[in-house]
Amino acid sequence: MINIVLERKFEKIVYISCDYQTLARNIKLLSSHYDVEKVQPVDMFPNTYHVETIVLLKRKNIYEI
Repeated sequence: MINIVLERKFEKIVYISCDYQTLARNIKLLSSHYDVEKVQPVDMFPNTYHVETIVLLKRKNIYEI
């Protein structure tokens, strides 16, 4: 899926994740072409350790890649 996203060259991506390990792995893969603009944790399940995370990614300037 990451390869498809990189091929499509989206200007911005809103990435929503419920698994911080997968999020970290995929952000690392995307970081060659995207910068993290904003990160927002969301506690949808109070009194548990589950946290949803919303990340806004913006495509890097073509000269930075």
